[in-house]
Amino acid sequence: MTTKSKKKSAAKKKPVRAKSKPAKPARTAKGGRPAGTDPKRVAAILAKLDEAYPDATCELKHENAFQLLISTILSAQCTDVRVNQVAETLYKKYPDPKAFAYATPSELEQDIRPTGFFRNKTKSVMGASKAIIEKFGGEVPHTMEEILTLPGVARKTGNVVLGTAYGIASGVVVDTHVIRLSNRLDLTRNEDPKKIEQDLMQVIPKEKWIQFSHQLIWHGRRVCHARKPKCIECNMESLCYAKDKTI
Repeated sequence: MTTKSKKKSAAKKKPVRAKSKPAKPARTAKGGRPAGTDPKRVAAILAKLDEAYPDATCELKHENAFQLLISTILSAQCTDVRVNQVAETLYKKYPDPKAFAYATPSELEQDIRPTGFFRNKTKSVMGASKAIIEKFGGEVPHTMEEILTLPGVARKTGNVVLGTAYGIASGVVVDTHVIRLSNRLDLTRNEDPKKIEQDLMQVIPKEKWIQFSHQLIWHGRRVCHARKPKCIECNMESLCYAKDKTI
């Protein structure tokens, strides 16, 4: 066999590598949107939430924006029920920002101790109260930019106060219930609260931002529990993509 023939024979015997299959694209609906955020599906979810929780609102008891601000700070890593129990006597003892701002730290720590993390919360409560007096004339500010300058206040707290106390839709409240349920409903595929809020603001109409977060929180507390969701009682079951349904 000639050298030329040997080269042709070797070329024929050379195995052909299989082309790697391209990764499957994320599940999308018409228009390139993620399937879970199709406008018709989102509208159906909102309708179901309206049907189940037409009167949903913040469950932290308060008489004004300042009390709501303090209660929201205290609610970090604590239930609303416990915060409300503490608030029954707290706001009688500390009726305004000045009372909190110039409280005795060790005494205030004991007053809010049942809410947990009481040392850090005392610093936040006193710091926010002082800032409200010194920078905002004793009134809780009306903008997200200003309210975020208060010690101990992040976007979640800002959205709670602005939305509930002032009716200002500056964003969507993202707490543990909203994080869990928005993922179960495939309205987001993120775990970071800031990214989840941005995702929800893209797909939820602005006029629904305030009510939507309250409704989702109510649903998480009453039906869609973390350990054992009551899927058989859920009016959104047919719209839910969660893999761990209990039915």
